[in-house]
Amino acid sequence: MESPVFEEIDPADDCDCPGCAHWRRVLPHSRTGRFPGHPAAHRTALVVAAVTSAAVAASAVPAVAAPSAQRPAGPDVPAGEEPATPQGKRAPLYGPGGRATLPAGLVRAPAITRADIIERARNWVTRKVPYDVASYEADGYRQDCSGYVSMAWRLPANEWTGSLGKYAERITKDELRPGDILLFHDASSPYGGSHVVLFGGWADTARSRYVAYEQTLPHTRQKTTPYAYWNNSARYVPYRYKGVTDGAAGAGTPRPAGRIPFPGVAHFGPGAENEYVAELGRMLVARGAGRFYPTPPGPRWTDADRAATRAFQEAQGWRGAAADGLPGPLTWELLVAGGGRDIQSGGSASVTAGPSSAPSSHGVPGYPGRAPFRPGAVSDHVTRLGGQLVKKGFGRYYTQGPGPRWSEADRRNVEAFQRAQGWRGGAADGYPGPETWRRLFLS
Repeated sequence: MESPVFEEIDPADDCDCPGCAHWRRVLPHSRTGRFPGHPAAHRTALVVAAVTSAAVAASAVPAVAAPSAQRPAGPDVPAGEEPATPQGKRAPLYGPGGRATLPAGLVRAPAITRADIIERARNWVTRKVPYDVASYEADGYRQDCSGYVSMAWRLPANEWTGSLGKYAERITKDELRPGDILLFHDASSPYGGSHVVLFGGWADTARSRYVAYEQTLPHTRQKTTPYAYWNNSARYVPYRYKGVTDGAAGAGTPRPAGRIPFPGVAHFGPGAENEYVAELGRMLVARGAGRFYPTPPGPRWTDADRAATRAFQEAQGWRGAAADGLPGPLTWELLVAGGGRDIQSGGSASVTAGPSSAPSSHGVPGYPGRAPFRPGAVSDHVTRLGGQLVKKGFGRYYTQGPGPRWSEADRRNVEAFQRAQGWRGGAADGYPGPETWRRLFLS
């Protein structure tokens, strides 16, 4: 007697979309002919087949276990709205059709300085390179998290979270320095959340937050991040690249110096007054910045501190936002370690302090940068911001003022304005960025 058996049949896959192309490379042959995430994967035809022997038991065709393509939701991406974001496996530069990777088992770790690693990482941040596991930048590096680290370390191939460890050595949390990584590789489900970020330096003295450079949705970003990460925190492991050297590119042997941890960005900028400002000034003078200080450096932040810091940053070859005159983790690291290049005596001493506040061509006052909006900061920019918030109807948290000192009331009012724009997560943190500033001052 014949018994009906249901079997899923779908025509052979001829789709050339990036998702299907990726899964064809990394998964075994799919009996359904389609791959996870493709809309056609769920449109299968039920065909009634006949079997002639009742003695043969009908057995189900085992399904290919598709790895989860969903990364855990990050702070800027609402849960459930991420597109499929698997990471690519180890691949040559310039994509699958590019030049061959190194022979199996051969690992070469080209030498690179910490300054160069961070500079390369910042380049993608500045250009906001889109996250795309199936795309490659002009230099051949894949646009996912492990491709980003491969690029920053200048590796000879695109590695993935399962192979980056071959180029590095495990270190402790206390040993972390700019250019190191925090790696989470889930061997049991490598596509279900494995991730890697570049460590840019501590953001506070408690070492509970750090500056992370990472390739994630929707594009490369630099963000202050809780240690070790927003999710799966306990599973991230610190690693140091085997080929890393201290100092800036072309610099000589670093001079020994005390290791004072970076205290965090909040300790510097307008209104700051603390021992770290004085220490910064002393280190800058020792590196050739004495002409910027008409009087010895002190604990109160001044235009001289900013001009001297910018001169040191420019001496490393940094430009634009990387030489804004405000010390970040890498600037501090080079100063305390005696690394990088000194300020040349013939360098310009006319560096202006701070971004311009002149109106732009469309009538909006120039964005003054983030420094005036840090805890404890005092400046006219805070007063101007508060007045515009009140004018736009977002002053409910002011009990008095607004005034020149940045306060929690300012932050909450800015957050309310950002949320009114439809922003969520890290995009609505209450600290005004260039786009928040532009929208506030648009008439």
